[in-house]
Amino acid sequence: MPELVYPPVITAAKTMFRVLDLRLTVEGKQHVPRTGGAVMASNHVSYLDFIFCGFGAHESRRLVRFMAKHEVFAHKISGPLMRGMKHIPVNRRAGAASYNAAVDALRRGEIVGLFPEATISRSFTVKDLKNGAARMAQEAGVPLLPVALWGTQRLWTKGRPRTLTRRHTPITILVGEPIDPAEYPDANAMSAELKIRLTALVDRAQREYPDKPSGPDDAWWQPAHLGGTAPTLEEAAALDRPGRRTPAA
Repeated sequence: MPELVYPPVITAAKTMFRVLDLRLTVEGKQHVPRTGGAVMASNHVSYLDFIFCGFGAHESRRLVRFMAKHEVFAHKISGPLMRGMKHIPVNRRAGAASYNAAVDALRRGEIVGLFPEATISRSFTVKDLKNGAARMAQEAGVPLLPVALWGTQRLWTKGRPRTLTRRHTPITILVGEPIDPAEYPDANAMSAELKIRLTALVDRAQREYPDKPSGPDDAWWQPAHLGGTAPTLEEAAALDRPGRRTPAA
């Protein structure tokens, strides 16, 4: 079937990049296969991460089918767009159906994108990963690509106001070398390797990032271990506990 929705959405995203004069750095584009299935597994620091993770596959002329919570598909505006772009709804009460749909897409030669941390990391460091990305790659027999994003949290993240009119923000997209599922005995071992590689890529993106906080009031987007005021992993976990009241995003 022809792609009627995805190309115009990509054009709109690229227009946004130009209007905001985002300073995009994309490395590792050659790791995205031009044909065949693959899983792109990204860290998660922003509500906009799917846009930038997908852009990492643009050079290879691939469209990424993202797994997203089913509520997004129920929305009157985003729902038709998500379905038109053939993204995959995730209902956590019926996770097997979503998982099977993703594996079927991989076997058809699609690229599936997901965020194995499951939720945005308030600490801006890599949290524990769900092993679904590794399980899908192993079951479908496709490579697993770690993707590190950095700078996207400055536009829109959990617990902070949206700054979608912010201009000149550097955005880093690093696509790591593919992980071959045949080299790992099980999904847990492969997922552990994914976390090692993803953590290294994110750390590199953070340390090589061209901007620094302009002062104490601007240090919120920097992780604590690099001198920022973002919560630590432990503090972030406490903020994410059910029933804990947090500022509206």
